[in-house]
Amino acid sequence: MNCIINGVCELFKTNQCPAIALAVASFVAGVLATCVVCRLFRPCGCKAGSNRPAQRRPQPRRDDQPFEKRKPHPAPADGSVEIYVGNLSYDMTEAQLRQEFEAFGKVNSVRLVMNRFNGKSKGFGFIQMPNRDEAERACAAINDKEIMGRRVKCNEAKNLI
Repeated sequence: MNCIINGVCELFKTNQCPAIALAVASFVAGVLATCVVCRLFRPCGCKAGSNRPAQRRPQPRRDDQPFEKRKPHPAPADGSVEIYVGNLSYDMTEAQLRQEFEAFGKVNSVRLVMNRFNGKSKGFGFIQMPNRDEAERACAAINDKEIMGRRVKCNEAKNLI
């Protein structure tokens, strides 16, 4: 660094090439200004005294977040009861699930939650029934019942809105 500064000083002392001296001085001033800015603000994310970027913590995937932080599914607007059914067989279809609940009364809708990447069931779903008494009877009868080799869990869905 001293060699560069001495060289620039020598160019300024001799009036042979003022254009070259001005160009070298501008370049050196630019390099020094860039170094100062990098040291002050660290825009590249490097730690002090390190040439490599700081390690960033990986952001959690949406599936890794707790349920309270996800956008909840809205409660039924028509006053019907929504029932959560868990621990379902991955091979169960919506038609089979509807058939299990229609034995206890009218079913408005059945929704199995699917994995968006491979299209397979995640093992739980939701059923909407218009009558609360029928829904409670169905839930009591199906809870802990073995369906397709798995003990199903059933209760009223908790809408967090």
